[in-house]
Parts: sequence; C-alpha cells; structure tokens
Amino acid sequence: MDLARLKKVSECVWQIPKSGEMRVPALIFADSILLSEMDEKVYTQLTNVACLPGIVKAAMAMPDAHWGYGFPIGGVAAFDPDQGGVISVGGVGYDISCGVRCHRLHIKRQQLLPKLDELMNELFRSIPAGVGSTGKIKLTVAKLDDVLRHGAIWAVDKGYGTRTDLEFIEEHGRVRDADPSKVSITAKERQKKQMGTLGSGNHYLEVQFVEEIFDKKAANTFGIEEDDVVISIHCGSRALGHQIGTDYLQILGAAAKKYNIPIRERELVCAPIRSQEGMDYFKAVGCGINCALANRQVLGHLTTQIVQRVIPEATCKLIYDVSHNTCKLEKHQVNDKMRKLYVHRKGATRAFGPGHKELPKAYREAGQPLFIGGTMGTSSFMLVGTEKGEELAWSSACHGAGRSMSRRAALKRWKGKGVIKALKKQGIILKAASLRGAAEEAPEAYKDVERVVEATHRSGLARKVARLKPLAVIKG
Repeated sequence: MDLARLKKVSECVWQIPKSGEMRVPALIFADSILLSEMDEKVYTQLTNVACLPGIVKAAMAMPDAHWGYGFPIGGVAAFDPDQGGVISVGGVGYDISCGVRCHRLHIKRQQLLPKLDELMNELFRSIPAGVGSTGKIKLTVAKLDDVLRHGAIWAVDKGYGTRTDLEFIEEHGRVRDADPSKVSITAKERQKKQMGTLGSGNHYLEVQFVEEIFDKKAANTFGIEEDDVVISIHCGSRALGHQIGTDYLQILGAAAKKYNIPIRERELVCAPIRSQEGMDYFKAVGCGINCALANRQVLGHLTTQIVQRVIPEATCKLIYDVSHNTCKLEKHQVNDKMRKLYVHRKGATRAFGPGHKELPKAYREAGQPLFIGGTMGTSSFMLVGTEKGEELAWSSACHGAGRSMSRRAALKRWKGKGVIKALKKQGIILKAASLRGAAEEAPEAYKDVERVVEATHRSGLARKVARLKPLAVIKG
C-alpha cells in the first residue's frame, strides 16, 4: 500500500481522508512496515465501506488486515439504525462467529512433555477435523433449532461442560437476537452432523505453553503463569454460517436494489438494518453465533475429557471464549452520548475494557481477555481489552497474524509433508487431516504475528498479557 496517500495520525494509526462519496474517513491501525505490506485492495475496500449509509466515525482496519469479500478481513464498522444504517454480509463474513477459546490445564510444560504424544494421538482420534468432517452428535432439523436458539447453554444442558463455563463465554454463551426461522433448510441440513467438529482452513486445536508474561497483574487475573500449559481452540459455525452468508448475499443483493443503496462492490450488498431483510439477516447471524458458541463448547468439553483421561493431574478450565466474525447490537459513546450501534467485526475481535458489565465479575477490573492466533510455527498471544480501545475502534482488536499469501500461492510453494517435517525440527507436533491443508497453512504464508500484536498494543487497541508458544497442533 502506498503510504503517501495516507495521513499519519500516530505511530500506529493512519487515516485515509474522507473524499468523493466517502461519508466518513477510514482508519488503519498498523505500523509503517505492516501498512506497506498490505495489499492495495485493503485501501479500496475500506474506502468502499466508508461510503455505506449510516456508518459512524470511520471505516477501520486492524493490523492483520488483508483482502476479503466486501470488507477487508480485519475490518470494523459501526452503523446507526437511526441514521439509515445498514447491515452487510461482507461485514460479517461466511464463517459466522469464528473465534477462539482458551483453557488452562494447571500443569507445567515439563509435566506435559512425557505424555504429549499420547495426548495428541487421543485428541486427533476423538476430535473430527477436515473438510466436511462430521461428529458423533446427530441432530434433526428441529433439534438443531434448539442449538440455534440457545447456543452454549444447549451444549451445557446436554452434558457438554458446566454452568460455570457460561460465565466465561461472550454473551454468557447465547445471543438472544436469534430466530431459526430466518435460516434456510439447506443451511440446517448441512450443519446437523457437524456439531462438535473442528473443520478445515485456518481452524486448529493447539497445545501451547506460556513462554513470557508481559502483564503480571492481568495474567494473575486470568490464572496463568510462565511455563503453564494451555489449549486454544479456533473454529466457528461450520457449514451453517457459510450457507447463511451464501443465502443472504442473494437476499441482501435484491434488497440493495429495492432500497436504492449504491453498492461499489458486489460483496458489499446490504439492507437497511430496520428493513425486513436487514432484521432477518441479523437474526440469522444470531443463529450462526449461537451455533459457533455451542460448537466450541462441545469441543472444549471433549478436549477436557481427553486431557483428564491422559493426564489425571491436569484440570482443564476455560479462561474465555470470544468470536471475531460477528455483527452485534452494542451501546457505544458517540459525541458524549450513548448510542445503540450495529458493530460489524469481520476478522476482528471484541475487546471490552475494564469495568464493562458484560465481563465476568472475576475479570471486570482487568478487562476482557482475547487470544490472537499466530501460525503453527510461531507464537500466539493473550491480550486484554482497554478503555482506549473503546474510543479508538468500538472496543475491537486484531484476530490473528493475517494471511500474507493466498492459499493457492501457498500450495504452489510448499508441500504438506515438508511443512510437517519443518515443524518437527522445531519440536512442534503437527497432526493434519490433509497434507493439502498443512501446505495451505504453512507458517510463512502469514504476516509476522509479533509485529501485528505489537502494533495492536502500541496503538492502544488492546494490551499484551502473555506470549503462548506452540507444542503441538491439530489442523483440518
């Protein structure tokens, strides 16, 4: 990206000034190196988003931003329904409520290492991963509707985890703006055998250890110390979310024409929030969120059972579970007044700061934890939300390293066996459902997660708490 077209606001905040049809400026949170490496499409997509009706303050991109459908991945935008605000498929993405949950095991790395191979074999055998993977849970469409209404609460009621878990899941495990009647039968048919599955792409289950603590007070709040073992699970709403996106791309495409909304890119099709089409999509997104929260809760429970069977001295406890592909109705301060806004986060993580009422009481003083995935061969990070992040970007932060290379390009450059061998040399076990998937997710196909997290920290979007180093990974 050409930096000459941008206005430097601070070391890690850059502005695309308002021009032409843009209703607001655009902001990019990144250092100059990350910015210069971003594809030109991020600039174009941000300016397109800034033209949408009812957008408030700015169209935004996080430090891991790269080209996506409609919005850039790493894109954030809030819309005011009282100002004709819209809702867009491109602002949520196809993997609705894709997110990360992290469990602490209360054991040290040295206690784990003698049993690591056995643990990974058991996890890989028991947790379905890969394209089209199906699990042991088989649901009728009617029973799936219960999942879509109740989210992780459904999972807990079915014996997957405990009521205590719900306190440490965003929205306490369930969004209320969900109506299964707004989700197609096709989406439900695709999903009814996929509950409790990891899926493919960049989804993973990763065994990690805490390599370094940056904020001891926050780390103590979240119950971690250096050399502690944690397990992170990254996945979403699987086939259901993808089909919702596919279905509503057509529905909102017709709505954009019906309501005479000018669209600068097909994937930005949208509808007024307060239209029938807009509210239908919002309620369908709610179903996708609940599906993902239930899916991760099931996976978390399966993981806990296996950990405790293989390592009886371990206690697998949930730290937190938060999504990064959503549209949420939230209250935010705009010009000294609290307003209800529909916040789109597409490849961006919610990051509430200290004192927010949505946070567990145990975390309220510290702020919300969030987990930034790296690559199979690099670190991941635990961060915490800040008060400044609310002011800067509607309490939003990055979600991962962000791709620097397409999957097609990665396949041309690496072979799956080579990736597995290279990671083994680093002491990292990789269990992959397919060699193709391993090649597509080669660590070198991603941005430098250290730099992404540092830009997030320095800009004030969120604050570093700990660096997590991988020991073993399951990939779809």
